[in-house]
Amino acid sequence: MSAPTARNVSEREARQVAEAAREQDWHKPSFAKELFLGRFRLDLIHPHPQPAPEAVDKGEAFLGVLRDFLETKVDGARIERESRIPDETITGLKEIGAFGMKIDTKYGGLGLTQVYYNKALALAGTASPAIGALLSAHQSIGVPQPLKMFGTQEQKDAFLPRCARTDISAFLLTEPDVGSDPARLATTAVRDGDDYVLDGVKLWTTNGVIADLLVVMARVPKPDTGADTYEDHKGGITAFVVEADSAGITVENRNAFMGLRGIENGVTRFHRVRVPAANRIGPEGAGLKIALTTLNTGRLSLPAVCAGAGKWCLKIAREWSAAREQWGKPIAEHEAVGAKIAYIAATTFALEAVLDLSSQMADEDRNDIRIEAALAKLFGSEAAWLMADELVQIRGGRGFETADSLAARGERAVPAEQVLRDLRINRIFEGSTEIMHLLIAREAVDAHLSVAGDLIDPDTSLGDKAKAGAKAGGFYARWLPKLVAGPGQLPTSYAEFGPLAGHLRYIERSARKLARSTFYAMSRWQGRMETKQNFLARIVDIGAELFAMSAACVRAQHLAATGEHGQEARRLADTFCRQSRIRTEELFARLWTNTDGADRRLTRAVLNGDLTWLEAGIVDPSREGPWIADAEPGPATTDNLHRPVH
Repeated sequence: MSAPTARNVSEREARQVAEAAREQDWHKPSFAKELFLGRFRLDLIHPHPQPAPEAVDKGEAFLGVLRDFLETKVDGARIERESRIPDETITGLKEIGAFGMKIDTKYGGLGLTQVYYNKALALAGTASPAIGALLSAHQSIGVPQPLKMFGTQEQKDAFLPRCARTDISAFLLTEPDVGSDPARLATTAVRDGDDYVLDGVKLWTTNGVIADLLVVMARVPKPDTGADTYEDHKGGITAFVVEADSAGITVENRNAFMGLRGIENGVTRFHRVRVPAANRIGPEGAGLKIALTTLNTGRLSLPAVCAGAGKWCLKIAREWSAAREQWGKPIAEHEAVGAKIAYIAATTFALEAVLDLSSQMADEDRNDIRIEAALAKLFGSEAAWLMADELVQIRGGRGFETADSLAARGERAVPAEQVLRDLRINRIFEGSTEIMHLLIAREAVDAHLSVAGDLIDPDTSLGDKAKAGAKAGGFYARWLPKLVAGPGQLPTSYAEFGPLAGHLRYIERSARKLARSTFYAMSRWQGRMETKQNFLARIVDIGAELFAMSAACVRAQHLAATGEHGQEARRLADTFCRQSRIRTEELFARLWTNTDGADRRLTRAVLNGDLTWLEAGIVDPSREGPWIADAEPGPATTDNLHRPVH
């Protein structure tokens, strides 16, 4: 059986596939979920959770080893110039255990906590963002994490020791015509005895060019009724561990990008690749659920790299703005530049607070952090891009100039423009900003859909709608009155936070306002709510700001209590909250006063070709070719570019 170039699926089928892949139940509390429901559960994050002393000792020891390696063995400028991480650098990272940071010590890994894994990624990413991508793709979405969560003991024994020290792994889901809509997945895995036979093409396979092991998502055809000979044969999207040197696997292209020029990202073709059934991760049909569950904590690797970038932007902005003079004084003393520095400093503090809080909650495993991790990725990727852009602006022409060009004329080689290019992908990696908005929005309204979903489902019978109406009536009769008043209206609430108490009262009031706004929107649009993507994006962005403010205040309070930079931390948190409150109020206003309708009408006019006259007077430098490359399964017709590093 061969896979089609792309599967044609209806909007409803695509939605059903995505819904089936998400975790349906909430077995643990979630601070962010409660926030979207109008309940400010400060007790879930305060006092700030702390790592165990032995975890700190182990983590700090490795950070010291990693820092020494990065400072003495890594040439970030060379990686950028040659668009490749040298083999000796990759080998050195293997030798110090950097590929096994999250793997348990019994399998040869370092057994670091999520907190210290993220600190290591932030550190590595500042030396070279390509190294950060290499390590995080291997451990956050590659073989180690899904096996840790869903693998059999035999699979862990077979693969985790290799991943800890010698082998590099990659994650293969995306296809040329399949991005965030997995229902269109075309790569197939057909059962044949004790094996599956894989056919298809995968795109943007980070680490795929040099990988030894692959996590591959493929569609197992559903069995014919009555003709199935395998007890566990259900069909559906399924995850496999695949040896990268298997017969029939060809790396057809090493992709090049505007940033992260050292990453080994390619196009991989599978032609009649035999994979033992023993290498299947979980049951058939569980592939997307495994991928999404893995990403619940795996997404934290991106804000880790973003936090590191924010720290570097702050360092360069401080040093440059003190040295550069204009109109008789350092540019930092000019208000227009000073505001940018304040934004970078306050946002870096908040981003690190969000990252550390989410990571520590992941380590403790007392809370469900699927929304927190997604918010951290969303907030971190957007904030880091803005901070890097502000740094380029502060640097002026030197910000636009490459580091090599600066060095060639005798100036400090500051790669500001490179950091801007490198950070841009984080708004797309592991769920674009637009997809993250929809993913988080779905989780944020889960409580509403669980009680009122049948009311707005057009396919639900009248009898089921009546039952849903009674259920929803009881829920909202208890829930809505609680959104009217709360501790945020009492001037003495959260007094233990001192000067930050007012911000916590604002968060509590705003959480209730956010929940009321969501309820009103559901009442107004009902089944059309899911089409109001811009409204949902603003709802999520408000939640992200409230979460970041909460994390910043809790972190500042912890630092003040321990006597470590407490006064400065409170100043940073206060400034961030003041900036965030302005953004939050703008988002609230734009919930109901916006150009969404006009934008939709104009978009239709553009797509209908009514405005092609506006495109006159240009030359299009694009070269001819299909918008999406052919991904028809079959044998490779190009050389294999696979380049394992041993």
